[in-house]
Amino acid sequence: MSQHNDPVASPYLAPTDGSFTLADMPTRATDAPSNSALKKQLEDAVQDIAERQRMLYAHNRFSLLLVFQAMDAAGKDSTIRKVLSGVNPAGCHVSSFKRPSSTELDHDFLWRTTCKLPERGRIGVFNRSHYEEVLVVRVHPGILDAQQLPHTPDLDTLWAHRLRSIADQERHLADNGTVILKFFLNVSREEQRKRFIDRLEVARKRWKFEPNDVRERGYWSQYMHAYEQAIRATSKPWAPWYAIPADDKPAMRFLVADIVRRTMDALPLAYPSVADEDRELYDTLLKQLKSEG
Repeated sequence: MSQHNDPVASPYLAPTDGSFTLADMPTRATDAPSNSALKKQLEDAVQDIAERQRMLYAHNRFSLLLVFQAMDAAGKDSTIRKVLSGVNPAGCHVSSFKRPSSTELDHDFLWRTTCKLPERGRIGVFNRSHYEEVLVVRVHPGILDAQQLPHTPDLDTLWAHRLRSIADQERHLADNGTVILKFFLNVSREEQRKRFIDRLEVARKRWKFEPNDVRERGYWSQYMHAYEQAIRATSKPWAPWYAIPADDKPAMRFLVADIVRRTMDALPLAYPSVADEDRELYDTLLKQLKSEG
């Protein structure tokens, strides 16, 4: 993967030649396993990811960065929780990015996510990410007023510059051993409406609801345009985007887990070998320990 191998195949892989069209991508999967098989296959994928994460940690040459972006109520949190439920917490870190702090605003727009990149041997998860700067900020350009930019070009130029900076950084990371997978959880506007209603009707779910989520629905078409432009500019063989159908949560989680598993399978991971002189010492110590019994 660090040598820019092709990403794992999927009908939901965004083209890496800049031709991505969001309207071509379904919001409900038609190729996921049946409900009776889905739970077991997800469990198997989660277990496989956990096993490969242990080898990733021991090998200590690669890191894995999983980026999740979506409209509200698409299921980012639950997908991250389910897919990584078997992973050793010591080898995985989840970072969530909301409104920038004053310290973060004193740096360039990539600084705060760069600080959270995974070390070698670790899995890093971005729940929202640097892409917010070409998604939310693109839909609400008034946010730029607080960013203390040295100069502000026309907006079309600004978005092009930011997308180029993101693509350049991702190529640099891939060249240096970070395997990048980016997931756009593609929920339909109608399914989002149903989930918002559910959050309001079920008392134990109301804590998830924010009034601003409904206001943002009014910008749906602008968000879809921003996502399409971002994915077109930054889906590359070394940092692919997958537009995962999100109207069916169990199917969505399996599809994400399967892509993560197959990507890790393609890495040349191995447990470190023991040097000959150490092997002799270990054999001696093993005999000594056994003799004590």
